[in-house]
Amino acid sequence: MGCDGRVSGLLRRNLQPTLTYWSVFFSFGLCIAFLGPTLLDLRCQTHSSLPQISWVFFSQQLCLLLGSALGGVFKRTLAQSLWALFTSSLAISLVFAVIPFCRDVKVLASVMALAGLAMGCIDTVANMQLVRMYQKDSAVFLQVLHFFVGFGALLSPLIADPFLSEANCLPANSTANATSRSHLFHVSRVLGQHHVEAKPWSNQTFPGLPPKDGAGTRVSYAFWIMALINLPVPMAVLMLLSKERLLTCCPQRRPLLLSADELALETQPPEKEDPSSLPPKFQSHPGHEDLFSCCQRKNLRGAPYSFFAIHITAALVLFMTDGLTGAYSAFVYSYAVEKPLSVGHKVAGYLPSLFWGFITLGRLLSIPISSRMKPATMVFINVVGVVVTFLVLLIFSYNVVFLFVGTASLGLFLSSTFPSMLAYTEDSLRYKGCATTVLVTGAGVGEMVLQMLVGSIFQAQGSYSFLVCGVIFGCLAFTFYILLLFFHRIHPGLPSVPTQDRSIGMENAESYQR
Repeated sequence: MGCDGRVSGLLRRNLQPTLTYWSVFFSFGLCIAFLGPTLLDLRCQTHSSLPQISWVFFSQQLCLLLGSALGGVFKRTLAQSLWALFTSSLAISLVFAVIPFCRDVKVLASVMALAGLAMGCIDTVANMQLVRMYQKDSAVFLQVLHFFVGFGALLSPLIADPFLSEANCLPANSTANATSRSHLFHVSRVLGQHHVEAKPWSNQTFPGLPPKDGAGTRVSYAFWIMALINLPVPMAVLMLLSKERLLTCCPQRRPLLLSADELALETQPPEKEDPSSLPPKFQSHPGHEDLFSCCQRKNLRGAPYSFFAIHITAALVLFMTDGLTGAYSAFVYSYAVEKPLSVGHKVAGYLPSLFWGFITLGRLLSIPISSRMKPATMVFINVVGVVVTFLVLLIFSYNVVFLFVGTASLGLFLSSTFPSMLAYTEDSLRYKGCATTVLVTGAGVGEMVLQMLVGSIFQAQGSYSFLVCGVIFGCLAFTFYILLLFFHRIHPGLPSVPTQDRSIGMENAESYQR
């Protein structure tokens, strides 16, 4: 009761900045899930093929990683952090407003790269500021922070759905095969083969597509609505800047927000703060540095090969599972509207929302479950669940009901894989390695690479290959996890960590999920 009362008091004292940091993660969520359901409309708008439009996903994810590193530059002072959040959230609204005017896929990729930079900056700065504010009580607030990611990701496909085009602008008599070098769209309503000589993709035109200077699709209104919905977020950051007297037009005075040390003295018992109570991302542990610094550490010399094998296999598991999360969210809509399912465009638009909704639900459910189940067991259940779900979807590929049920199932199984894997790997290495850095990097690279790979295969082999890729990547994740268990077993000095400590680590590891 005392702990709950203290946390409630902290929230009341810091209500405005806390709500502001939560709201900027809503902007993050809006940006992370809208590309999937609007993919076909954006292909028509930019006159691009599926592999070409996949570069848009790649540019967003790559710049998200770069933005996360760039965000560390702005976390030193409150003024720098708030101005970075204001600029990033305003940039997201501008991106939504500009997307309908992007008639070339390269321009669209550049705009989404800007969105990725803004998202990465938000990811780093908002997490850090909440931890500085609440210190060892930050776990609950970080959970809510990342709940807003899921809420934004759930909402953006719902906003886009009423404006999705029911008519397919893609030609009905063209198809692509694996050996062709042309950049024709793949469509499953095949009336015959129609070969067209390949041209540079920036100048390519296709029969049946609207002219490049024609009017945009109705989905433009969805982007403008999302821009307006997101606009209160930078305004909220601006209000917080005004409250803190950090605007240039306001006289400087002592900020109303207390520093982390002052807050600890006034709200915590007079005892020494335990750094291990902070989430792994924010501890000053030498093993949680950037990837380059981590690899340069001298104390890694002489470590057994199992030490490095645990890092590599764990990163490969997340490379596959986080890559599957990004690829499924991006292409499930395109898969559903193709044969054999031929789901209506508006109905298919609910699939990304369903997927992200169950990811959000799974993250909430994993908090109490993690206190009763070992992280290794949770990862095993999740990976097996992903493989089984894709196999069921593959077997019943003609059933729309199974697609919706399978989408919800995948969201649940993928939701807690990252924090469970992070907690298990850190536990295995006794928090002495570079697990956090390596796993975050592996997961981010997986999202970039697999989205491009699935888009290229989907284009060349047809919609059925989407589920085949899911089965293959899921089986690879399971294989890497079995190897991880093997290397953990032969690693010298197996740790024995109480279940309660592992559950705390799980809660903190959840803060990495987007």
